Amino acid sequence: QEQGANATEIWNGIKYVRPGHGFEPNFQLFAKIEANGEHEVPLYTYLKKMCPSTRDGHGETKNLHYFPLKSTDLRWNFEKFLIDRSGRPWRRFDPTFNPMDMWTHVEELVAAPTAVPGRKHIHDCL
Repeated sequence: QEQGANATEIWNGIKYVRPGHGFEPNFQLFAKIEANGEHEVPLYTYLKKMCPSTRDGHGETKNLHYFPLKSTDLRWNFEKFLIDRSGRPWRRFDPTFNPMDMWTHVEELVAAPTAVPGRKHIHDCL
């Protein structure tokens, strides 16, 4: 979704355009990666394989610039995955899900035994 081709372009976009005025974020920018399509990185292939999508369909596909389209694709920025202490995906959250509302889910995960829980919610992972 980000228009910058690399970390330098993204950094300059933040510093000079939006929010601009010389703003410099206090975090490291990493290289852009593909989360969907034939060039998606293995991490996202795994996460999407383990967790069902939060939405049906892709909406307007004319704006998508990757192929093939899969039902498990991330639909928008800020889609979130909650990972357990063993590194297994535990739950997937829609981009519109407020991160502050994740506390209940984080507390549930922290209190859970190390075994993968049974699926209680539609977006629980396998």
